[in-house]
Amino acid sequence: MRVVRFRDSAGNVRRGEWTGTDGEEIVARENYGGRLTFGDETFAADDVDILPPCEPTKIVCIGLNYADHAAETNSEVPERPMLFLKPPTTVAAHGERITLPAGKERIDHEAELAVVIAERCRNVKAENAMDVVAGFTCLNDISNRDDQRIEQNWVRGKAFDNAAPIGPVIAKPEAVPEDAHVRLRLNGELRQDSTRDQFIFSIPELVEEITRYMTLLPGDVISTGTPAGVGPLSDGDTVEVEVEGVGTLRNEIHIP
Repeated sequence: MRVVRFRDSAGNVRRGEWTGTDGEEIVARENYGGRLTFGDETFAADDVDILPPCEPTKIVCIGLNYADHAAETNSEVPERPMLFLKPPTTVAAHGERITLPAGKERIDHEAELAVVIAERCRNVKAENAMDVVAGFTCLNDISNRDDQRIEQNWVRGKAFDNAAPIGPVIAKPEAVPEDAHVRLRLNGELRQDSTRDQFIFSIPELVEEITRYMTLLPGDVISTGTPAGVGPLSDGDTVEVEVEGVGTLRNEIHIP
């Protein structure tokens, strides 16, 4: 099951099941939250506004969590997860035309599998980590390399508006294979293609490490790192992040 959050033609924020190969239809059900529904209602995806699938208070991102990306960048494998944060204002929705900072030499795409948290949690052991996970989605960790290279905390490099397109759905963990492909296409051309089994730190290990230091709230997101093949974005590009078992997150890029 893949759950999508959307706004209908009357302006109501709804949740429904994303059906079809690439989400051609949405079936809103009464137990999904949002507007009261009496029986199922079906919407064409093109007739509604797709919203981010969750409303995080924070996005906790992982640096260098794919063995192939570490090799690509000639980086040492970290001894513990490298963590950085993106605020809620970085979130952008599937299908949204996103505006990125002007005047930068290089802004990169980074395809990622993201974990959506189901409940308030702290000090979660790895063996219990999946109990606090609502599901998985796609995320593009868009990165401003100009500023990232010259600052230690990566605020300008990672935390600008629209730096975290996310969606289109939340898929149940069991729907996403342990070796799920994570891919990115730029204007239809495959640029990133790896599998989840390249992770240096597993999702349970990430949940344990992060919740040792901070409380995660419902809707918060852990973005699990990007595989090899990161590269630059240009004005007018169409970028697609695909996670096997989830679907495809698609955005058009605008750089003034």
